[in-house]
This record gives sequence, structure tokens and C-alpha cells, in this order.
Amino acid sequence: MGVVIASVPAGHVYVRHLDAPGGSDRVVRLPDPPGAHGSPAAQWWPPAMLEAAWVHAHADAFDVMHVHFGFDHQPPDALRQLTDALREHRKPFVLTVHDLRNPHHGEPELHDAQLRVLVSAADAVITLTPGAAAEIRRRWGRGAQVLPHPHVVDEPTLSRRRGEHDGFVIGVHVKSLRANLDPLPVIERIVGDLDRMPGASLRVDAHTDVMRHDGRPHQQRVATGLARLAAEGRIDLHVHDYFTDDELWDYLSSLDVSVLPYRFGTHSGWLEACFDLGTIVLAPDCGYYAEQRPCVTYAVPGTVRASGEAPTLTAALRRVYEERPTWRADPAARQAERRALAEAHEAIYTEVLAGSSACTS
Repeated sequence: MGVVIASVPAGHVYVRHLDAPGGSDRVVRLPDPPGAHGSPAAQWWPPAMLEAAWVHAHADAFDVMHVHFGFDHQPPDALRQLTDALREHRKPFVLTVHDLRNPHHGEPELHDAQLRVLVSAADAVITLTPGAAAEIRRRWGRGAQVLPHPHVVDEPTLSRRRGEHDGFVIGVHVKSLRANLDPLPVIERIVGDLDRMPGASLRVDAHTDVMRHDGRPHQQRVATGLARLAAEGRIDLHVHDYFTDDELWDYLSSLDVSVLPYRFGTHSGWLEACFDLGTIVLAPDCGYYAEQRPCVTYAVPGTVRASGEAPTLTAALRRVYEERPTWRADPAARQAERRALAEAHEAIYTEVLAGSSACTS
């Protein structure tokens, strides 16, 4: 057997696509232990591998731990106990920093404290963009290897020809209103611009929980605003539960442009899926979306950036409407990129294992 990785998680599409196409026996990732809730939707949540007790009980079952996601609500002291347990059992620890600001946390303090523990303890740090690597060095004095996000969409959909439709369809998906989403100002701005873009329409999707809102003020405000705009005929509102993967790919392929209504963030799997499918993305000027894949950025409504370089949402949308850029991932390039990612991760695991052996010999 090759190098065995305790991956947190293993089943996420990002992690699954770190394997070479067709798989490899040189790197083996343990399956996710069942989540505490026991339901298929919570298969890896909360991640049992993040418990120091799990490390103590399963230290003989893996060679390296690699953390990606799942520590959202872990107290920093619990993460410190985890890294202490790994050190006690001489197990190298690799961290991929996907989020420098957690999109599920309204305030940054907890995530900052969590990253402080994890980045400091990691034997190797990975991130997705040069800007994120520079921020990691600035904040914690650690170098991070930059490795791109792998493709999200699989074949044969990755190579499927885009369907044709009339008009110019703009999409905003408010999902389940996680903390970094503030969609109403974005939607209202687009609605105000539609008359100046003949043939343009705005499709807004929301998960069922948003429109039910259960008395939560933020969801109630958004639900009320969306219902009003739909009643006025200004938006095409779709309310539904979570899309399956196939439904999501069909939805994204039906759009000319997907607008991300984020107040803050770092990287985006949604952006990667759009790139796979040839849907243009309008991304906010926070985070490092523009370094990740081709997209058009806009200044978050109501904010002032120090650079002052990002155009307004109106100007950015107008550019896409007039230029109709055609950015789409090349399937062969995506497969080559995936093979390179598998080789790069294998090299990192080999290096940290060699370092661990040198420290204990």
C-alpha cells in the first residue's frame, strides 16, 4: 500500500479530484468516518478525525493527516490538542488553506484563532492562489505552496456542448444565506440595470429554508425583498431544495453569467464549476477570485476598497453583456492539471514523511 492519508474530509469533490484520473495506489485516502448525526447528508460532518481521541485510537492506520475543511466550530484548544496528538504519534500534518475568512462565520475572530493554531503546527502548508500565499506569509510567517483548484465537473458533462437559449440570462443564487452572503443590494442593483440591457433577465434561486426563514431577521428581510421583486415581475424567482450535482450543472449551464453576491471570501468552488461549464462569473473584489480563474470583478456595493480599481457592479455587468467573453476550461488541460496535482501532493506527503523520519532517527 502507498502513503495512507487521514484526509479531512475525503469525500469532498475537491479532495476526490486530487487523485490522478483513474486513481492511484501510491496515495490512499481513508474514507470519512460516519458523522455524529448518522445521516447520509452528514456523512463526514462533524469530522471525527479532528478529535485528538481519534488520532490516539487510529494512529497505526495512517501516515499523514491532511486537513482541508470541517474545523468551523472547533475551539482552538481542541485543534491544539489534535496537533499535539499528531506530534506525539510522529504523524506529519499537512494543511490546505482554502479560506482565510470563513464564509460561514459572521466575524473573523474564531477562524483567525483556528488558523493560528493550524498554520503554526503544519509541516506543510498549501493554498490555491499567490495572493493567499502572500497573506499567509504576512500573517503567520509561513511559506505556502500554491496549487490550483482541480476541476469540479466530471466527464461527460465537462466536455458537453453548451445549449443555446434566447436573451442574456443573469443568475444570482442566494443558497441558504450563509454569513458572507448579502444578496439584496446586488439583486436590486441588477434589477435597476436591466432596462439598459435589451434581452437581459435576472434569475434568482433560493433554497426553501430562506423563504420560510423561521423568524430569522436576515432571512426574513431577504425573503420579503425577493417575494416583492418576483410579484412585480422584476426577477424570475426559483425556490427549491439543494440541487443535485446534475441539476446544478444544468442550472449553471443555463446562465450567461453567474453573479456571486459575497461580502467576503477567499476562493470559490462555484467559480471552478462555472469555468468548467463555460459560464462567466462576476465576482466581488474581496478575496482572490480573480487569481483563481478568469472572471470579471466588481466592487462590493456599499464598500470602499483601498485600491479603488474594481468597477461598479453596473460597469462590470455591462462589460460582460457587451463583450460576451467565452472562458471555458479545456477538458484535456483539466485532466493534465489533475495529474500534476496528484504528483505534487504525493511529493509533499513524501517530503513531510522524510522530515518526520529524520527528526525521530
